[in-house]
Amino acid sequence: MKKKVCLTITTRGNYAKLKSLIDSISQDPDLELQLAIGGMAVLTKYGRIFTQLENLDCTIRTINFVIEGENLSTMAKSSGVALLEFSTAFEELKPDIVFVIADRFECLPIAIAASYMNIPVAHVEGGEITGSIDESIRHAITKIAHVHFPSSTEAADRIEKMGEERSSIFKVGSSSMDMLLRCDLDDIEKINEYIINWGSGPIFKIEKKNFITILQHPVTTEYQHNEKYMEETIKALNSFNMPKIWIMPNMDGGSDFINKSIRKYRESEYSKKTHFFKALPIEYYGPLLKNTICLIGNSSSGIREAAFLGTPTVNIGTRQQGRERGENVIDVDNNSKEIKEAIKKQINNRTFTPNYLYGNGHSAEKIIKVIKNLDISIQKKNSY
Repeated sequence: MKKKVCLTITTRGNYAKLKSLIDSISQDPDLELQLAIGGMAVLTKYGRIFTQLENLDCTIRTINFVIEGENLSTMAKSSGVALLEFSTAFEELKPDIVFVIADRFECLPIAIAASYMNIPVAHVEGGEITGSIDESIRHAITKIAHVHFPSSTEAADRIEKMGEERSSIFKVGSSSMDMLLRCDLDDIEKINEYIINWGSGPIFKIEKKNFITILQHPVTTEYQHNEKYMEETIKALNSFNMPKIWIMPNMDGGSDFINKSIRKYRESEYSKKTHFFKALPIEYYGPLLKNTICLIGNSSSGIREAAFLGTPTVNIGTRQQGRERGENVIDVDNNSKEIKEAIKKQINNRTFTPNYLYGNGHSAEKIIKVIKNLDISIQKKNSY
């Protein structure tokens, strides 16, 4: 009997992190791929990454659980719906193991649903420290999960200190680096074609290291300040008369405030050289990130993938607070003057030596080897 492996995808970031694993499982004769896809991944307003997956030759379940509003209450309610709907999906799919990614708010109810149904949970990218509600969610999933695939040595050590059995922890690196190795990172024309056919805003051509990329998400634990935070970032960006690629925020509580500030920006004269995307598949985001002169915002990709590529990052605020980082990152507060000065420094830096803190691009093969050979007990116990 093939082992049925269910991968849960709820965001564009989940897709990037699981794409290499999707490919590897699909090609393995001992494994059967299942996909449970929902959240941002199936919603048009967030780029509907599902279109990249719907033609795959595997069992797919689409799950609608998002309650619109993008505030703290709808986050909590969406989590409740996710628990109900993923439970139904797992009852139908009957997977042998369920993969849950990192720290998204909807990933906690996914882990709860699987564990309550005696289905082993594999947690990818646990053990890290960050800001926002993500910090609490990640560690809660760790205590539910049965097998752990952290990205770094420090994260693996932290999971063990949380009482998880050493035999259940496998440092494999971040699987999104796998896809970066497969991408043609120098293909600028691929991005220019995407600008013509997708997104919104002015059409223009970008060249290597002549454009800024912006990706700023809400900080849920600082909910009421998100609009002000975005305004500070925009104020700093207005000082730079160069092309900009703006990727819209995720669906966390507070994104409505951020989107409000972005709408004001789009109506101003400063947006004449700015093109907006709801989302970018990793096949496009990789070359974009490699060739941008600087990534601005608070995305984990500025800490992880940007370090792997040597791309300068200006990391704003507390969302990535405490996460291990390379020399490519300058940390600043939500202050326009600090952001502006940091952007200037990073423009002068242009590029950094690649850093493999979060893996070397061979994670999927390590994960496959573990899940094929590991005998997972559904009964957990603290290690001390």
